[in-house]
Amino acid sequence: MFRHMMTSTALVAGLMMGAPLLAQDTPAAETVVATVGDTEITLGHMLSLRAGLPQQYDQVPPEALFKGVLDQLVQQTLLMQAYEGTPSLAAQMQLDNERRAILAADVADDVLNDALTDEALQEAYEARYSDAEPETEYKAAHILVETEEEAQKLIEEIEGGANFAALAQEHSTGPSGPSGGDLGWFGDGVMVPEFFDAVAALDEGGVSAPLQTQFGWHVIQLKETRVKERPELDAVRDELVGELRQAAFDAYIADLEAESSVARDAGEALDPALINQTDLLEN
Repeated sequence: MFRHMMTSTALVAGLMMGAPLLAQDTPAAETVVATVGDTEITLGHMLSLRAGLPQQYDQVPPEALFKGVLDQLVQQTLLMQAYEGTPSLAAQMQLDNERRAILAADVADDVLNDALTDEALQEAYEARYSDAEPETEYKAAHILVETEEEAQKLIEEIEGGANFAALAQEHSTGPSGPSGGDLGWFGDGVMVPEFFDAVAALDEGGVSAPLQTQFGWHVIQLKETRVKERPELDAVRDELVGELRQAAFDAYIADLEAESSVARDAGEALDPALINQTDLLEN
């Protein structure tokens, strides 16, 4: 952002005028840091611009960041004051959208913050996990081949003492082949049902009969099982927070729509391809 800024003695003067204000005991958002004609630039304007900068600007020293942000605002004010006539259609539409987005975000923040109480989070946790049954997870490996005959031959080799992982590396056509067919830990709902059922029916160390799925023929070995205990709240906090925020937002929007008059018929009657016809903004 800063590399595109212009330089002038007026900007330096503005910086010199603004810097001492930061030395005051109680600077506030309303503290004026520069004036451009009759237009005041405040510390609040600077902070708002600063808050929207990418994370990389966290590494910029405060002195350089302060000057860069102030210069940016002064330059923008000068350019704004130089504007003559009425805004172009494109500019007016952008101004409308920016104002709509900023005010909407302000309302949404209030709604989402109100929804995220400790009580609501605890209730969501209890509703999800208080009656949850312990889940058995399985650690398994498989060898994927094209025919039942190939699968049966591999089973015979395993029964004769061949190493399962070595056979998987040599014969499996699946992506887990190079790692010895290892599938890691998984629970119900991760694998296709017939594969999971075959795994769950095995004893630890056992090898399945040839199993056909949509992917081909499998030879499966169950390595270990474990019981997945109820997670602690902190372990699922982010997931629950996201769900609470989404539910609160959806409910609030639904209430607003129910209390308002929203008609999309005019837009839905148009050709969707118009969304890419940005030349309509030219005037």
